[in-house]
Amino acid sequence: MTPETRSNHTLPLLLHIATAITGLIDAISYLALGHVFTANMTGNVVFVAFAVAGVPGLSLTRSLTALIAFMIGALIGGRAATRLSEVSTPRWITTALSLESALLLVATLAAINFRNSSGSAFQLYSIIVLTASAMGIRNATVRKMAIPDLTTTVLTLTVTGLAADSRSAGGTSPRWRRRLLAVLMMFFGALIGTLLLRRSLVLPLATATFLSICCLAISMKQRVVVATRAAS
Repeated sequence: MTPETRSNHTLPLLLHIATAITGLIDAISYLALGHVFTANMTGNVVFVAFAVAGVPGLSLTRSLTALIAFMIGALIGGRAATRLSEVSTPRWITTALSLESALLLVATLAAINFRNSSGSAFQLYSIIVLTASAMGIRNATVRKMAIPDLTTTVLTLTVTGLAADSRSAGGTSPRWRRRLLAVLMMFFGALIGTLLLRRSLVLPLATATFLSICCLAISMKQRVVVATRAAS
């Protein structure tokens, strides 16, 4: 298998794992952090609108905090992409994944002894900021990578593509396996996150951190492959 072929297989694998992480983070943020999204900003913007309209059970402060932290993370991720991608694509992706993993690890540590969203405000907002920043960095990175049907966060276009490009609609069903797997990874990530939350907040966050480190390891391996090829 050539380095190019390995790369073509490696990046989709990495992004499918990242999609499962998003499912975990969505379950964590919505179910444990007081009905806020720290990965899905489409839902979060809608929550801001609902909170402004006075819908009970939603917090304008929590939603705005997540939105701002996500944008800061995206700014950092975009800055890293602009500077490091000119030097080396694997190095840039590895740096972004390192930051994501570090932020999720700190969020996991911050969640120790977490009770619920009505408990310690500092602990709650720390987890919101850390997870939203991590997802912002990741989304900026994935946007720069621009791999079709693998945004890792929003599945609306992916599901639309499955139906609109299907043979039943007169299409050729391009990349249907990739699209379907992305949907399933998000589903199972959210399912596992929900089940783990029944025990504690630490468990799903630790799982998300572990998967993020797996993505980092995959990226580092790919970086070694590229470096070896360049040296040969």
